[in-house]
Amino acid sequence: MAAEIKPAQRSEDDRFSSAKKIELLSKLDGSGDDINFAIFIPGENGVISVSEDKTIRVWLKRDSGQYWPSICEYMPSGCTSIFYNASDRHIYVGQDNGTVTQYTFSDDCNRLYFIRDFLSHQARVMQVVYAKILKWILSCGKDKLFVYYSTETGNRLGSYSFETPCTSLQFDSMAKYAFVGNSNGIITMLKCDAHGAQFVNTFKGHNTSIRCLKWVEEHQLLFSGSCDQTIFVWDVGGKRGTIYELQGHSNKISGFAYANSTQQLISGGEDSVIVIWEMNAMRKEVPGWVEHNSCQLCQRPFFWNFRAMMDQRQIGLRQHHCRHCGKAVCDTCSSNRINIPIMGFEFDVRCCDSCYQQLQNVRHWLRFMMQSTLSSTWIWTRNENCY
Repeated sequence: MAAEIKPAQRSEDDRFSSAKKIELLSKLDGSGDDINFAIFIPGENGVISVSEDKTIRVWLKRDSGQYWPSICEYMPSGCTSIFYNASDRHIYVGQDNGTVTQYTFSDDCNRLYFIRDFLSHQARVMQVVYAKILKWILSCGKDKLFVYYSTETGNRLGSYSFETPCTSLQFDSMAKYAFVGNSNGIITMLKCDAHGAQFVNTFKGHNTSIRCLKWVEEHQLLFSGSCDQTIFVWDVGGKRGTIYELQGHSNKISGFAYANSTQQLISGGEDSVIVIWEMNAMRKEVPGWVEHNSCQLCQRPFFWNFRAMMDQRQIGLRQHHCRHCGKAVCDTCSSNRINIPIMGFEFDVRCCDSCYQQLQNVRHWLRFMMQSTLSSTWIWTRNENCY
């Protein structure tokens, strides 16, 4: 008997929702303080975590299906970041005291063998990245310094100083570009070689500190997450300066992962929420905000436009912006709220009256088309069952 599709059994929200449920597989307990970084061990069914409790822990999956500790290595100070290179089984750990430590991971996953310390920073290491092709270890820290060493010789190759503490780091090994985020919400692009690092460009968009960066070399995209609860997608390879904004968190962004096979970005935040973004979906660039002396819909003056206030004998209004078109509008002309997924706004945001009506018309049309499709499928299935 053929399956039946019955639209009446599904709610309207279910029809238009593309959310996928995430299933909890395992929970690893044991760290005595905040876990700053955790990564999978490729091909080993294991996890490496570093924590503020000064430990590097290796967890291996047993026959019971549970993860049990295999290594607990104590460090001189809190462990802040980690990078694991699976090809040579080297682990690089950043510490709160500014040191980056290199280990070799044993084949049986039961021991760490010390290789060397890189005295990279004079304050907390925020992130470490290993460039396999170049054999460089790169790091940034709260001492406002980006620095990189040769892992073959242990010598420092170059550095770059910033005016504010560095918070995150990503590196394009092929083009030798480093992307460094700082506490001002600015991302700096540097060109690195064996003789030093040179300034290339800055990316400005976030209002507060950058919390995490993710470089996707295959698509030449840079993702940035910030304390302002937003994610920006920078189309670096397209060379068009395109910026997409993603808003799905209600608190600071904590970290990223990217699934190349499915083109999905996974983001986590301090709102205790994990969001999966379909990056192969059609996206529309967020418009720039227009600055104007009066509302672009009703023409009433804003509070700094004294001449218009006197001429119209009106009290000045506060300026707002429509998230769909970017126009400067007053509160009366932008009282509606709506989500705009194509622009990355998963929550309801401010929208001017004209754009709200336009978006509502599109939504009604999509709802009608979806209902028509479901009804047609149901009728076709019932007719098929008659034979």
